[in-house]
Amino acid sequence: MTARSVRSARSPRRRTVVALAVVLAVLAGFIVRLVDIQVVNADDHIADSVANALGSSRTLYGTRGSIVDEEGETLAGSILLYDGVLDPLNISGYEEDGGFLRDDGGDEPVRVSWEQASAEMAEITGQDPADIRQAVADALADDPESQFAYLERRLTTEQYRDLVAIGAPYLTFDQHPSRTYPDGAVGGNLVGFMGSEGALAGLELTEDACLSATDGTVSYQRGKDGVVIPGTEVTQPAEDGGTLQLTINRDLQWYMQQLIAEQTQAMRADSGAIMVVEVATGKIRAAAEYPTVDPNDVTASEPEDRASRIFTNWFEPGSTFKPLTAATLIDAAGQKPTSTVTVSSTETFANGARVRDAFSHPAYEYTLTGVLIDSSNAGIAKFSERASAQTRYEYLKEFGIGDGSAVGFLGEQSGLIYPADQWDAQTTYNTAFGQGLTTTMPELAGAYTAIANDGVRVPLSLVESCTSADGTVTTPELPEPTRVISEKTSKQVRAMLENVFLQANYADAVEIPGYRVAGKTGTGEKSNGNGGYKVGAYYTTMLGFAPADDPEYLVIVTLDEPTKVKSSAANATAFQRAMTQVLKTYRVMPATTAPEELPKFG
Repeated sequence: MTARSVRSARSPRRRTVVALAVVLAVLAGFIVRLVDIQVVNADDHIADSVANALGSSRTLYGTRGSIVDEEGETLAGSILLYDGVLDPLNISGYEEDGGFLRDDGGDEPVRVSWEQASAEMAEITGQDPADIRQAVADALADDPESQFAYLERRLTTEQYRDLVAIGAPYLTFDQHPSRTYPDGAVGGNLVGFMGSEGALAGLELTEDACLSATDGTVSYQRGKDGVVIPGTEVTQPAEDGGTLQLTINRDLQWYMQQLIAEQTQAMRADSGAIMVVEVATGKIRAAAEYPTVDPNDVTASEPEDRASRIFTNWFEPGSTFKPLTAATLIDAAGQKPTSTVTVSSTETFANGARVRDAFSHPAYEYTLTGVLIDSSNAGIAKFSERASAQTRYEYLKEFGIGDGSAVGFLGEQSGLIYPADQWDAQTTYNTAFGQGLTTTMPELAGAYTAIANDGVRVPLSLVESCTSADGTVTTPELPEPTRVISEKTSKQVRAMLENVFLQANYADAVEIPGYRVAGKTGTGEKSNGNGGYKVGAYYTTMLGFAPADDPEYLVIVTLDEPTKVKSSAANATAFQRAMTQVLKTYRVMPATTAPEELPKFG
């Protein structure tokens, strides 16, 4: 064999070896890359794959919890609204085929063009069909691959169903809950309202932890035509909010709101309020005021009317404090309902203080009961000397004055009472009849529960419970009831207040046939902001409970600066009607015993 023949035989073998080496090198490269993908950087690549495969997602909205009354009637709830979303790219694809196929009940499916479908959509949404088509055209002009354009947002369930019936494969819907208040302004001052950023006022805000939902998500893979690929969905479920039950009675609240609106306007007052409290439990059954807010239309109310004046306003209580002074004198100073004092319509005291009554009269020998019946400032001031200022201050604090309430309402104010060692000569006497200090409606109502409830002050409450989506029930933590006066003192003061309503000059206006009712009025002066009082401006109060011999419900009515009648007589009609409705609502039985008549003079 020649040398040339040997070289020729070796050449194919060499080429085979080189080719095999190249193949092995390429294979080795693939193996290295495979190891890198599946082992070294496996987690990163898996995450990327999932992100690409499940690149589309939408929010699953949880439903915000309802706010309900004591009977479970809805004061605030949630409804589903829908955002209609069009797929412009998908619309273009179907238009190339003359439209999508729809079964209209005939022998063969019919083709529905984009022009026809947009016209059907517009008829349901109330839009112009041309505007709908233009929105899609604009989306494609901005991005030829666009798969998103709004048809319309906040569609109702009825609109949603009608749009689905069109059968357009390029129309989808995003759900989201919206807040609704079925009875409008009923309880609006308490319930509060929502805004685009969440809860803004009232119980919607303070009880947001109970009511708020936790949103979930659903992720999925779409095909090129935008249709979700079956089996690719990954869901993180939403959690609904809890149900907040209030102590309020919805029907009673409605009645009281109509009543206080009528009375406020009739007396030409700036504002008014009615509060109803269950004596034994401290539960607030109504807290109505005027003006107020409709949470469905917040901007229709003035900003100052969107909160609750019941909890955020404070005032000088006037003569409604006289029973608290009387209770202190009986409980701590040995006085009786028939104890007497000689008093003229104007009295000057040893420390230089001067007190006068709202009416002129000669020197009377008033009983302690008579002082309350005639609402004598000078009389209760003279009686107040029989207990030390410090004792009276301590009892007022025990009655809850200056400490707010256990409700803890948003922006709730507390009254203001200075310690006794800071009282000047005039304040020492003025505090006996509700001047030189301030209080609030909840504080005053709480103080009177001590008189009505055998001497025990019960903390007020507005929230009954929160029931979470899983059924767990949580109730508010409330302070323990506080004994303020003895049971005997409570009974005596109740009898005195019943005689006030029987013998005062407004007795006929507050009478409820068949029932025994007790109470007191107050006409407080209003500060002018400069250390004095406004001329002719008053904050009037009427407060009482029934049945007088075994109290079940307490009603307090206030008017801010009534001008038609400037005294607390302005409140009488509303009080009588309010208490009458309360007794009917809770089916309180009429009296079977007669009241004890107490003397006004000694």
